[in-house]
Amino acid sequence: RPHRPAGASTLPGDVFAIDVEGYRSPSALPPGRVLVVGSGQSGCQIAEELNEAGREVVVACGRAPWAPRRLGDRDLVWWIVETGFWDAPLSSLTNPADRLFANVLATGHGGGHDLHLRTLRALGITLAGHFSGVEDGRLHFSGDLGETMAWGDDRYAQLMELVRKTAREKGLAMPVIPLPAPFDDRAPEALDLDSFGAIIFAGGFRPDYRQWVRIPGAFDDMGFPLHKEGASLAAPGLYFVGVHFLRKRKSSLLFGVGEDAGIVARSIVQS
Repeated sequence: RPHRPAGASTLPGDVFAIDVEGYRSPSALPPGRVLVVGSGQSGCQIAEELNEAGREVVVACGRAPWAPRRLGDRDLVWWIVETGFWDAPLSSLTNPADRLFANVLATGHGGGHDLHLRTLRALGITLAGHFSGVEDGRLHFSGDLGETMAWGDDRYAQLMELVRKTAREKGLAMPVIPLPAPFDDRAPEALDLDSFGAIIFAGGFRPDYRQWVRIPGAFDDMGFPLHKEGASLAAPGLYFVGVHFLRKRKSSLLFGVGEDAGIVARSIVQS
């Protein structure tokens, strides 16, 4: 199900607000500024599209790793595959909540190009901290944009060190790895709600299997399936694929779901 922050409950009932799954195009939104709450892949891509359509956009930023779309003469995805990053097993996570972290910011629009908070700022899009709610007719934001940027830059440094290590170990040409550009973290902490025509919540999704798979003991406290290699521990004959970190980091991606599907298919045949 779509996730909205706690502050969403303070929005007046007459405000046009949709979840990311309800977004179709800039022309489908009422006139006025647009607030995008969330800055993962979907939030950044929508913000860029709205900007290209001439809309004035504000993004309430959350935490997501970022990287250039290309390193050397290779696409970023090629490098991530080579590092084995997406093969990390569920057991490698120190906190189960890490299953909900955003993927690396990227876009395939126009053949693919850099897309992250710095590129949005360069387009003239206003960046703010986390959305905290509405009070006295004003949208309020946390003053944490600098912390959000620092978090993303730290994850960028970790990923690039993994790229360097992989290049050394596999004898690959070492790509030029750019340093993060300077960033001015000054941001608005309140804006008039009346100037906004639409609010789009792009804070990701949370597991909601219990709404349609009503089997006691089938899911953990976060709503993820309790399973072994995709086979439910609570109900023989029930299997899962495509779930975040079902087996590995890539389990919810088109790139990785086939591996899990093969394991589940063999289990079904052998049962």
